[in-house]
This record gives sequence, structure tokens and C-alpha cells, in this order.
Amino acid sequence: MGDVTDIRDRRGPATLVSRTSYEGGEGTAVSLFWRMFSLNAAGLVVAAALLLGPVTVSTPVRQGEAVIVLGGLALLLAANAAVLRVGLTPLQRLGRAMAAADLLRPGVRAPVSGPSETAALITTYNTMLDRLEAERATGAAHALSAQERERHRVARELHDEVGQTLTAVLLQLKRVADRAPEELREEVGQAQEATRAGLDEIRRIARRLRPGVLEELGLSSALRSLAAEFTTHGLTVRHHIGGDLPRLTEESELVLYRVAQEGLTNTARHSAADRAEVRLQSVAGGVELLVRDNGKGLGGAAEGAGIQGMRERALLVGAVFSVEAGAGPGTDVRLRIPVAAGVS
Repeated sequence: MGDVTDIRDRRGPATLVSRTSYEGGEGTAVSLFWRMFSLNAAGLVVAAALLLGPVTVSTPVRQGEAVIVLGGLALLLAANAAVLRVGLTPLQRLGRAMAAADLLRPGVRAPVSGPSETAALITTYNTMLDRLEAERATGAAHALSAQERERHRVARELHDEVGQTLTAVLLQLKRVADRAPEELREEVGQAQEATRAGLDEIRRIARRLRPGVLEELGLSSALRSLAAEFTTHGLTVRHHIGGDLPRLTEESELVLYRVAQEGLTNTARHSAADRAEVRLQSVAGGVELLVRDNGKGLGGAAEGAGIQGMRERALLVGAVFSVEAGAGPGTDVRLRIPVAAGVS
């Protein structure tokens, strides 16, 4: 108890995996320059051959001659259009992939195709995404590790300093109440109740900042305690914790707990729900956490800092995270951690 979980220590060095493959093979790719040059050269050679050959253009131009010239021009333009279409289509796909890129949803890469220059550009872009995702994961690990340490520090100060001060104030108020005249005892009693309520709130905040029950009793007990904590007069939170869960690392347990905590916090603050559910169970290849409510749903709102924070935490343990509309009204928050990433 009191140890700080550093999520950086158990992450191995990031590896960049190439997701590229040239269509048709790298050795057979013809550059866009040579395609366009060959086409234009062929057109000019044909035009020169016609001028030096028996074909002539009269003045005024005869109908047959005009048909031949216009037909040749049309063929040349069509061939240019086809070459440009084939060469530029991969760049258009790359542009759409760049516009839709999101480092919080890793693994999406632009398909490598087209001439050698285009394929090299797409390959470079995919490699850059690999590097950015690895650097973001490392940076997020450092940031979240520092955040957890700061949470522990603040929780400890709240409990040891502010909590003890309020406890001393509460004891002094009790002595004052015992000696106060009758007409002041009601006001002193109100001050006692306010101080007691503040002390309870300080303890509640400290528990949320530092999940001591997770360190002491484990993930299952921590999730049950979390469900009980969020069960208020207007919200009922049920929990279903599987009994055959695989062993998880401290990092994975902390991520599961924080995602469940943030999901219930969003439910209590924004969903207007009266029922919620926390479910943790084994699934094929790992474990899955589900936080479900019957509130008003997402409503097309943009993702806030809370959801983005959950996505970043999921990336740290190689988990798959999703927020989507439930089967009925409400929202489903899902987090699936592979066993390979979670087993200690």
C-alpha cells in the first residue's frame, strides 16, 4: 500500500512494423514520369512518322484528314487521362487517409499502390504514422504515470493534512458544544455537521484519487466498491464480476479501474440515467469491461477529454476501446484487453 504504479516500466521498446506491400511487386513498378514520358514520346513519334510518310494534310483540310487528326488527338488525350488516373488515384486515397488519421485509433494505414514514386511516398507516410504512434504511446505512458503519482500525492496530503485538520476542528467543536450556552448549541451543532460533511467529502475525494482498495483487495473488490460509491438516490449501479478472470498486470488492472471510474463519472454527470451496470468478464483472448447506462446517449456530441483519456489509457496496455450507443437507450463503454497484454 502506498506504492506508485509506474506504467512505463513494463512496456518494452516500441517496434515499427512495416505494413506495406507493393501491388505487382516493387521490381515491376514503372514510375509516373516514365509512363507519361513514354506516352507523349509515342504520340510525337507517330505524328512525325505521319508527317514524313505518305499522309498529308491539305488546305483546306479534307473531311477524312480531319477525322484522322482528331481521332489521333482523342486517342492521345484518352491515354494521358488513363495514365494520370492510374498515377493519381493512390495519391487521392493517401489524402483521404491523412485527413482521417487519428493517433488515438492506431493501426489504420493507407494501402500502398501505384507508381514507384507514389508507393514510396505512401510507404514513408505509413512509417511516419508508426513512429508517431510509438512516440505518442511513450509520451502518454510518461504523462499518465506522472498523473498517477500526482494523484497519490494529492490524496495523501488530503488524508494526512486536510483530513487531520478537519478532525481536530471537529473535536474542538465538540468541546465547545459541551460548554456552550443553550442558545448557541444549535449553531455549534450546525458547524459540527458542516465540518463532518466536509471531512467525509475529503475522504471520498482521496479514495477516488488513490484507489487503495485496488491495491489492497484486488480489481474485483475495487469495481464492486466503485459501483457502490456511485449508487446514489438517483442512480443505481449494478455489478457483474466474472469469477474466472485471468491474472492481469498492475497496469492492466489500473487501466480497467480508471476506465470504469471515468465511465461511471460520465454517466452520473451527463447521461441523466437512473440505472447503470459494470460488467467484467473473460472473453476469447482476454477480458472485457462493459460500463452501460440507460441515459440519453451520445447524441452526436464530440468526444471530450474524459473519453480521450480513456482511449489513451487503453493504448498503454494494447487494449481495444469503444464508446457506442447501447442496444436500447443509453451508452456502452467497452474495453477489451488481450491476455497477451495482461497476463503477468
